[in-house]
Amino acid sequence: MQTTTQQMQEKEMVNDILSMAKASMASYARAISECSNQNLRQTFQQMRDGDEKFQYQLYQVAEQKGYYNPAPTADDQVINQIKSQLQQGMSDITSPMGMR
Repeated sequence: MQTTTQQMQEKEMVNDILSMAKASMASYARAISECSNQNLRQTFQQMRDGDEKFQYQLYQVAEQKGYYNPAPTADDQVINQIKSQLQQGMSDITSPMGMR
């Protein structure tokens, strides 16, 4: 059985690692978007994918132990509205008029 101090230390470590994983994924995204070498780009994508899997697994452990409380789940109407807005934004960007 862990003491309260041990639980707090573990919680802090887990949250720190989750934050570092999120930061590394953002760095990979930036590197991928700026990389012109296809082999290097694929390597960054594989590294990002691995970090995403690790981050999600650690998130599940943190949630299970009560270290992390996610935001409430959005209802389907809100999700569909956001998806529609994002899709519209992407089509605006990729349309011939959006490409300058």
